[in-house]
Amino acid sequence: MRWISLLCFFAASALLAAPNVLLITSEDNGPHLSCYGDPNIVTPNLDQLAADGMRFANAYVTYSVCSPSRASILTGLYNHQNGHLGLATHKYTLFRDFPNMASILKDHGYRTGIIGKLHVNPASAFPFDFKAFSGSNFGDRPMRKFADKAREFLTAGEAPCFLMVNFPDAHFPLIRQQHGLPENPISGKDVQRMLSHIGADSPRLRQHVADYYNCMLRLDAGVGMLLDVLRERPDADNTLVIYLGDHGAQFSRGKTTAYEGGLRVPMMLRWPARVNGGQVRRELVSSIDILPTILAGLSIDAPATLPGRSLLDLNGAPTTTPWRRYLFTGKAGSTAFWAFPQRTVRDERFKLILNLAPERRTRTVENYEIVQQSFFVAGANTREIDAAPEKIRRAYETWRNPPMIELYDLRNDPDEWVNLATEPQHAGARTRLLAALREWRRMTHDPFADPKKLAAYLAECDEIFAKYGGTKGTYRRDKTFKWRYPEYLKPE
Repeated sequence: MRWISLLCFFAASALLAAPNVLLITSEDNGPHLSCYGDPNIVTPNLDQLAADGMRFANAYVTYSVCSPSRASILTGLYNHQNGHLGLATHKYTLFRDFPNMASILKDHGYRTGIIGKLHVNPASAFPFDFKAFSGSNFGDRPMRKFADKAREFLTAGEAPCFLMVNFPDAHFPLIRQQHGLPENPISGKDVQRMLSHIGADSPRLRQHVADYYNCMLRLDAGVGMLLDVLRERPDADNTLVIYLGDHGAQFSRGKTTAYEGGLRVPMMLRWPARVNGGQVRRELVSSIDILPTILAGLSIDAPATLPGRSLLDLNGAPTTTPWRRYLFTGKAGSTAFWAFPQRTVRDERFKLILNLAPERRTRTVENYEIVQQSFFVAGANTREIDAAPEKIRRAYETWRNPPMIELYDLRNDPDEWVNLATEPQHAGARTRLLAALREWRRMTHDPFADPKKLAAYLAECDEIFAKYGGTKGTYRRDKTFKWRYPEYLKPE
């Protein structure tokens, strides 16, 4: 009996010594924080989080819309691998119940919790023990209540814990001030620099941008409250904290697009017990690296099928450490009505966008420009675009009517204004990136690399459009509706 008691004691001690994990996400925002050099606002809590660990200067998500982006974060797989090709509200879903953060950590003795929306189907694939504020919360941003719920979970038991906190800022509507936050909201006249990827400018746009920054200030306050709660735990320094945005902001050439404004996000990692502070890493990192990072930190074997890498390998590494040469993303269109599949690849300097069906003019552009609904009200309208410089107008025309291939020099043109795809002096970069993209699609079993499967998916989207009409997504209210693509696109 004594030996059994000792074994139980040592087992419990080992469990208590296991690291905790706090994963924080925010909605619809790029790296518009003061630690990333943005002059419009000061974000002290996120700045300190970055200063205490690693800040990633070139971080990307796999898809510029919420549900598929979060599906990749949680499963560690690209969307054509996990099946979540669009928004959960439009009934897109995983091919099957893949191992994921919640299921793997739960299997290894972790308490699992989520605060804020999941927005990935099926929710049953993610066995969280604790859930709070599971709706979208777009109309209410109760940061103090988020912190209170985090305290409730973090103090509920002795087992190591994994908590995912999903803040609703800066999703539309862009709320200027709520629950007293931010304490000192800014207005359009306070905006020193517009979001550079928009290109257009007007007092109307500046006010929307100001309210976007007000959301970022409220987000920063919420993160500060959350980290204060974490510090109440005696093992706070043995907690791996990761923060990232789920995709870019809801402005023209941002969210829903394959441009930098939609895909590039803030990302930072802090772990006082293991990670050196003050690091700024310039490697190309992706949201598919989050799950391998967590598993490596907890000494849990990662599924062999994961395409990402542990970011902990970069801790203290020389800048010359080999990492990834190419970074990839993809999209299918976030709803049946906006089906517009794309694949992208970038290296240290150049980025290539492959439009798989360029003849299909994306209706997303029309929504941004003619303001069909509130989520697109901050899009640059025709008058604002027409008043912009010529290269900006040309870039918007490329967005409206894209060619098959777009190529951008991100070193000299970080906002992707000038398409170089037909320029002879860049033929080498184009050929090289196309070859890398082709190999990635082969290695990850991209179903859209098969013309028949791509045609079948687009035909299914067109069938839905013809049956339900318009762009209001009425099929979402049809209880009998079910996508067929999980059968014919799933990996064999």
